[in-house]
Amino acid sequence: MIELKNLTKSFNGKKVLNGINLTIEKGKTTVIIGGSGQGKSVILKHIIGLIKPDSGEVLVEGVDITKVDDMGLNEVRKKFGFLFQFAALFDSMTVGENVGFGLKEKTKMSQEEIDKIVREKLHDVGLKDVEDKMPSELSGGMKRRVGLARALAMDPEIIIYDEPTTGLDPILSDAINHLIKDTQERLGVTSIVASHDIPGIYKIAHQVALIHGGDIKFHGTSQELKSSKDLYVVQFLSGSAEGPIKIV
Repeated sequence: MIELKNLTKSFNGKKVLNGINLTIEKGKTTVIIGGSGQGKSVILKHIIGLIKPDSGEVLVEGVDITKVDDMGLNEVRKKFGFLFQFAALFDSMTVGENVGFGLKEKTKMSQEEIDKIVREKLHDVGLKDVEDKMPSELSGGMKRRVGLARALAMDPEIIIYDEPTTGLDPILSDAINHLIKDTQERLGVTSIVASHDIPGIYKIAHQVALIHGGDIKFHGTSQELKSSKDLYVVQFLSGSAEGPIKIV
């Protein structure tokens, strides 16, 4: 469904992506792992067209989105739902208004139709009777669920998750990972997850890519990741300070 070909990107002279190649399979979950500042979120932003590469291609179902105009890019973006880190809910809006925001802005649905979809999507993520609550009244885990409900509201083909378990305790992290897995299996969506949640990788991933120093150091299944002898993989999974990954 998505291909990154020879993708390069630098910021202020520092190369973040060094000609990476990555294929993301349709209807599967691909998890992108790596240390802080190694380019996980930069890859996600390229996939959805928020950043243009210095060189290379970003193909979404065969369309190179680096070469389309704004109208064409907006059409491609309709395929996507995005769960931001920490959910990024609008503080001044209720839960229902947050979930229905895209429907109100991008469709001609009546408020009654929007409200029906909002209830359905909140139910899908395990929330009930929260439409009138404000984000400040929600726990961290509930905010992530509302963020996912908002991402699902437009019935996307692809869902991007940017560090969905950051800041959550292990039990809530596990609940969010179960939700990601259930959403992918139930809806058949293509899921792309940037994460450093090692236990979660084995729960949700069909494919895993490890990025470090601007390069993809590993790409394979979660089982292949677990058995890999690659020094970068071994060090990252063990969380050791000793190895080729240097602390900056």
